[in-house]
Amino acid sequence: MAVVAKICGLRTEETVRAAVAGGARYVGFVAYPPSPRHIAFHEAEALAALVPPHVLRVGLFVDPDDDLLGEWLEGGALDMLQLHGTESAKRVARIREMAELPVMKAIRVATREDVEQAVDVYGAVADRLMFDAAPLTDNPQALPGGNGVPFDWRILEGVTVPKPWMLSGGLTPENVAAAVQATGARIVDVSSGVESARGVKSAARIAAFLAATARL
Repeated sequence: MAVVAKICGLRTEETVRAAVAGGARYVGFVAYPPSPRHIAFHEAEALAALVPPHVLRVGLFVDPDDDLLGEWLEGGALDMLQLHGTESAKRVARIREMAELPVMKAIRVATREDVEQAVDVYGAVADRLMFDAAPLTDNPQALPGGNGVPFDWRILEGVTVPKPWMLSGGLTPENVAAAVQATGARIVDVSSGVESARGVKSAARIAAFLAATARL
């Protein structure tokens, strides 16, 4: 199985087109106002219209309430939800039932126990898991994700994950090959690693990341 990629935090037509042209299998739109990558639903809806059917459109939410989810779901602009907060297994199951879409739960990884516990807690309710680096507690600007910091990839060695999963956290065009080799990941997610400035995606960096994954 080839390695495929998700480009997250897209905000412009140019970068959506770069992701699609480069071969991304997933594109992500962030619905979280504290993030510099946040966009409103009407903006995401316009960008989602540019995405061909073979590319899945993912909405990223952080502990969303039903009203926010309802707004984003009403227009049919998403194919999958990514939950990046502290959602409980019960809440994940509720959102999945409400949305009638696949749900991916992001896991903040600092230790092997984080991974094993997440598999136990969310394996039965989420369609997919994402392993991302836990935010640094001493960074006041840290977000739930997209901080450009990798975790120790050795944590994933020998761990059995019963659901499809993505690797995230500090990936770049320069290190994605090493990350895949270390973890065996077949799906990788990038956000800050393809930016020219915080929250500003670079079409050239997107193309470079996708070219790097295509070689794996």
